[in-house]
Amino acid sequence: MNRQLSILLFSLFYGSAIAADTPVDFVKDVRPILQQRCYSCHAEQKQKSGFRLDIKASAFDGGDGYGAAIVAGDVDGSPLIELVTSDDEDMRMPPGADGLPAAEIDILTRWVQQGAVWPDGVDLAQLEDRTDHWSFKPLSFPPKESATGQTTDDGGPRPAGADRIDAFIREKLEANDLALSAPAPRRDWIRRVYFDLIGLPPTPAQVAAFEQDQSDDAHRRVVDQLLASQHYGERWGQHWLDVVRYADTHGFEVNTTRPNAWPYRDYVIEAFNNDTPYDQFIHEQLHGDSLQKDAATGFLVTAAALLPGQIGKDDASKRLARQDELAEIVINTSDAFLGLSVGCARCHDHKFDAVSHEDYFAMQAFFSGVKYGERPIASVENDERTAEAEKLETRLREIDTELQQQIDLANLAETNPQLNRLPFAAMDARFVRFTIHDCNRHPSLGLIEPCVDEFEIIAADPVETNVALASLGTKVTASGSRTSDKHRLEHVNDGQYGNSRSWMSDTAGRGWLLFELAEPTSIQRVDWSRDRQQKLGDRLPTMFTLEAGPSLDAMQHLAGLTDEQVKRSLTLREEKEAIEQKLAQLNSRPMVFAGVFSKPVPTPFLRRGDPEQPGEPVPPAVLSALGDIQLDEETPDQERRIALADWIASPDNPLTARVMVNRVWQWHFGTGLVATPSDLGRSGERPSHPLLLDWLASEFIRSGWSVKHLHRLIVLSTTYGQSNQIDPHSQGIDADVRLLWRFPSRRLEAEAIRDSMLAVNGRLNGTTGGPGFDLFKSRGGLSGFPPIESFSNKGLRRMVYAHKIRMEPESVFGAFDCPDAGQSTARRQQSTTPIQALNLFNSVFTIEQSDALASRAETEMGPDVKDQIRFIYRLALAREPEADELETAESLVIQHGLPTLCRAIYNSNEFLFIP
Repeated sequence: MNRQLSILLFSLFYGSAIAADTPVDFVKDVRPILQQRCYSCHAEQKQKSGFRLDIKASAFDGGDGYGAAIVAGDVDGSPLIELVTSDDEDMRMPPGADGLPAAEIDILTRWVQQGAVWPDGVDLAQLEDRTDHWSFKPLSFPPKESATGQTTDDGGPRPAGADRIDAFIREKLEANDLALSAPAPRRDWIRRVYFDLIGLPPTPAQVAAFEQDQSDDAHRRVVDQLLASQHYGERWGQHWLDVVRYADTHGFEVNTTRPNAWPYRDYVIEAFNNDTPYDQFIHEQLHGDSLQKDAATGFLVTAAALLPGQIGKDDASKRLARQDELAEIVINTSDAFLGLSVGCARCHDHKFDAVSHEDYFAMQAFFSGVKYGERPIASVENDERTAEAEKLETRLREIDTELQQQIDLANLAETNPQLNRLPFAAMDARFVRFTIHDCNRHPSLGLIEPCVDEFEIIAADPVETNVALASLGTKVTASGSRTSDKHRLEHVNDGQYGNSRSWMSDTAGRGWLLFELAEPTSIQRVDWSRDRQQKLGDRLPTMFTLEAGPSLDAMQHLAGLTDEQVKRSLTLREEKEAIEQKLAQLNSRPMVFAGVFSKPVPTPFLRRGDPEQPGEPVPPAVLSALGDIQLDEETPDQERRIALADWIASPDNPLTARVMVNRVWQWHFGTGLVATPSDLGRSGERPSHPLLLDWLASEFIRSGWSVKHLHRLIVLSTTYGQSNQIDPHSQGIDADVRLLWRFPSRRLEAEAIRDSMLAVNGRLNGTTGGPGFDLFKSRGGLSGFPPIESFSNKGLRRMVYAHKIRMEPESVFGAFDCPDAGQSTARRQQSTTPIQALNLFNSVFTIEQSDALASRAETEMGPDVKDQIRFIYRLALAREPEADELETAESLVIQHGLPTLCRAIYNSNEFLFIP
């Protein structure tokens, strides 16, 4: 029997015992049912489908798949009743073969009919205030100090600059029976700061100079020199490119190339080198099109994207693909700048953070006018080029108009590839000349040599006769002929039709044919064709002059352009060609893959994130837990992005400065003060030093959002300058070095390893910017990615300038945890695998660089093996070899050659790790 019918019959009989209007008490009648049947899946410990039934507000709001779950007074409109009465076992709640007893369904049904009264204050649980989280609160300062104060409460002197960092660190260390380690040796410190700030080792001369400089500001001057180096932006730009998953291909199965993505990479490097204030950096990446920083908006579209051909042709597939595009923009923006996983709210309220389902679409609305694509880079120079091009295009139209007027005056009909007949009054002639002034353009080759299939001269005789035939004694000459089996001068009057028996000029767009008849003849018409068989239509003469006469000195104009028109036409055409060449240069403006902007369309609220379940439009608005800024739905695209940037980059936003400060700290120490750098929300880790984080964030803002100021504070601190030596006592308390009782040494990233190998052997190419060099033999597509093994010239540039293939690790250095841009890499993990050692010892790249290092040592140090070994140690490790090292190395070189020693040095931990 139908379940709903059974319930109805039960209700009829049950109703005789309990009147339908008998009040249902929530606490006494309804809650026990929910507790027994529903709470195991829909209460405090678990909320399947985003639905919670132990809290009044949550119960009425409903879950992920529906709107309001309980509609007072409306049984049919309440999904709760629909689910408990469903005949579908997969849909019916609670799960199980039997479902709810009919009596309990009747109670729930009557409760809803009677208005679903749920008294306030009776809930047995309370909703957690998800906005009550440390990262959502305003920046605080350490006790006993203000933002600008210079004394402690007891009147003593305050630590300033880098010393403040040390004060925070010492406080945590002392509380855990720990202390800072001794300072690192000067050699270690300079190598550390070089690798850290520019990703390259210092030269022996730079190490020696620093070790000899005992002045108070020696460390500071080294840091300032490194921050002023162009290599700084290359090193630190790579960190940011990891976060935003920059690549030079689209990704997915086809993975075609983005040939103009690189201007964004160059923008990031330049921004770090210029110490662009971080708040401005945010603005430029969100609306650089309004700030003459067009390449910066490449940030919006760095993620993978489906190409039009990969999207289904049906509207539903297109809508889903568009939602995926917008989701990537929201994720990139929220993860990178806010350290919040807003993308998790695409289908339902965020499971952990105070980000609602509606918040997600309100954020998405800021980007409603942004689509993946490339466009000319907007700049003052390009604006000038556009203006000049517009003037030239106007002149081009004027020339075309005058040329058309000449055609009209010459009474030239449009030429036909198959046949063109030119009748005229009968005249006696022995010579006929056909001069071609122009021909149509080939679809891909442009203006090329004109071609004539057959040229016929019709005699003025009662019986029409083609007197042009060579068989009748007519001779033909030409301005020049391009000869092949198909194209010969003698073919033009042999009486045979088709392209395979034709004449071709040897000059693009021009040429002439001169026919000399066997004797003076009365003629009345000329017939000519490009291809009488109608197979080809290219190389067709379009402007010509037809002349005839008894002698070459007495030629008469019969058809086409006159001499005067020809002269004017040639002048105009020469001008036109020059303009077209100039326009080609002006229109080849630099392009950038940085999004295409258009008028925003309404952003509907999508239930479960499904574009096939649209609700009411949602206006652009910031996250409700962090602000109340909302824009009108008619706000233009650029204004939307400006408003969003204003909110993100505001000093009052509690997340922005914290997120970037934490990233900078992580890139110096390997782990951030918050170990989850793109998640400062409730599912992320709590900060190890919350007061230090907030002080650095405040100092960051106070400095004008200067990243280089942060660098100086950090790398000039005692904390940063510690030795990396392990102390067993401290290791037992803090094995992960989260409290920083020593400097946490770590392996160099893949790019720094490759760059350093090239730097020490002298082969590093210092060319900056522009399209990337290839790591693979193909730049994108379906043909696979065979690796390039041997590099020269541009292939020896810094690895940040490589053409990055998404989801395709580089053959040698990809093993060193190098991100493939499939996902954001806020923090690179460090694995240790056999393939790393195999790649770095046996690869063609390592062998070639070892040969180069050995060659440099031999060239600069002469034949003495010990001198060569010492030189290599100074270049690669910034020190002299120990006595036993020198002896062992000499034996190795004698047996296996100097390149083998170089390979061993390249594979040593001392070369690969930041000291």
